[in-house]
Amino acid sequence: MDKIWLDWVIELQAIAQAGLYYSKDVYDLERFERIREITAEMMSVKSGLSIETVKDLFCNEMGYQTPKMDTRAAMFQDDKILLVKEKTTDTWSLPGGWVDVNESVKSNTIKEVREEAGLEVETIKLIAVQDRNKHNKPKYAYGICRIFVLCKIISGSFKENSETSDSGFFAVDNLPMLSEARNTTEQINMCFNAYYDNNWTVQFD
Repeated sequence: MDKIWLDWVIELQAIAQAGLYYSKDVYDLERFERIREITAEMMSVKSGLSIETVKDLFCNEMGYQTPKMDTRAAMFQDDKILLVKEKTTDTWSLPGGWVDVNESVKSNTIKEVREEAGLEVETIKLIAVQDRNKHNKPKYAYGICRIFVLCKIISGSFKENSETSDSGFFAVDNLPMLSEARNTTEQINMCFNAYYDNNWTVQFD
């Protein structure tokens, strides 16, 4: 029931957002604004977040609603995968983050690794493009395309920064506590499989 409820809220929010952008009639604009407010109120009640927080996260864009893009870099050394420790959660994840407006998937992947792991890398191949809400929990109220990229380390070393406190290489059977919102054991295993398979076929939803 929670999934159906959230799907309804997401769809209503998308309709309201598009209506506010494309409509010209003042009365229609008022109606779409009210629909958007109702979706924020519903999310606030259900999530326990303040209405202001929900509006910042959920009602701050204009135009036709499309998924955001997030890149994750998979790098290996001695058959172990590199993970970084997130400061906010003390859990581990592949280096990555939102694709900035002035970056491509490739350049954003390289940038995120440099910022979070202190490494210069070369992108090798695309591993997967996933609908984040089909693979990670909790489900978000907006769509995300999560893009996994296999990379080769060129140089550099880890330095603590504003986002990560540590980094390390981990064997597939000895993974630390993962940030499940960012990457699951299944997704890490997928990266290992792509690393070992020279004929890897890109996975996509």
